[in-house]
Amino acid sequence: MTRTRKISPQTFTVLGALADRPSDWLYGRELAKLTGLKSGSLYPILIRLADRALLESQWLEPTERGRPPRHAYRITAAGLKALADAAGEPSARLRELRV
Repeated sequence: MTRTRKISPQTFTVLGALADRPSDWLYGRELAKLTGLKSGSLYPILIRLADRALLESQWLEPTERGRPPRHAYRITAAGLKALADAAGEPSARLRELRV
């Protein structure tokens, strides 16, 4: 039996930021600015979402010479569905009103 877990407010925020630009690859630093989350909270969420196939990740080559590749993230169709399902929950609607 698969257990469904409600997503946290922080995870909801990350999915929402990714859903605002679903075709774009976003770096962790961009997501940190968009969500207000610190790296200690953000990166575990990103790893968990990628493990659950709610987002995809890839290494992107740098645009500037001498810079290392960076990890980028993009929401999947399953991630969009999870966000829509969570937005239908009363607690999610309350979170939206508080923002």
